Amino acid sequence: MCGRYVTVSKVKAVEKRFNAEVSQPELWRVNTNVGPGTKAPVVTNDAPNEIQHFQFGFTPHWAKKPMYVFNARAEGDHNKDNNPQYTGAKGIIQKPMFRNSIRDRRCLVIADAFIEGPEKEKLSKPYVVYLRERRPFAFAGVWDEWVNTDTGEMLRSFAILTTVSNPLLQKIGHHRSPVILSPDQETDWISSSLPLNDVTSMLEPYDAKAMNAYPIDPAIKNPRAQGVELLKPVGERIYKEYDYEIYEELRLEGMGETRARQRGRENQDGQQSLF
Repeated sequence: MCGRYVTVSKVKAVEKRFNAEVSQPELWRVNTNVGPGTKAPVVTNDAPNEIQHFQFGFTPHWAKKPMYVFNARAEGDHNKDNNPQYTGAKGIIQKPMFRNSIRDRRCLVIADAFIEGPEKEKLSKPYVVYLRERRPFAFAGVWDEWVNTDTGEMLRSFAILTTVSNPLLQKIGHHRSPVILSPDQETDWISSSLPLNDVTSMLEPYDAKAMNAYPIDPAIKNPRAQGVELLKPVGERIYKEYDYEIYEELRLEGMGETRARQRGRENQDGQQSLF
């Protein structure tokens, strides 16, 4: 399940990438440990030119109280054994929790990487999972509005769609994959006119060859833990690569530093400082 992820890209980079403007820049912040209950950036079908901050943790409009459901299974009640070879029905369209939102309240969930661990050890043995050639990217999400009948307060919240695990997640030992959209799919995902069959056809695992992962310290398990040091590698990548450049990129973004500024500092200091 995808319950933690990373958002470190700068506002301008995200606005350019998704061709949308951040509606409340004051809410934008580096977050190396986004978890349920956190406000996080999304692009919704009803405001495709705007980047809003919704709560991670879905509450349907009919609920009596907040529910904080952070993942939505593409298979619904099918594939209970999480067979990675499953190609059957996408039962989410029948689930009372999500059947309305999957039809007309879909969103892009903006991320730079996500955190996952083995099915048994979970975040006691965490990995940073990232795309090799693209950052930031978008998870497929669903959202809804819930109104507190006692206070009149409105809560807008979202969940990330999950599907069967791809080979990379299987190597980590995890039984699910978040649905990651290709750039060509993003506009369609938040199109209110997209036929339901086309919506469910996107609910497939991302190409493992375009991804990689490396282990990090289990300190990330603490939902209140923050800091780019949480993303520092403590072991080898799942798939062999030359170096840990992705960590450096995430770290620099999280520190608000560009590579050009880093090189200037290195030249001045005569050595590279990890932090």
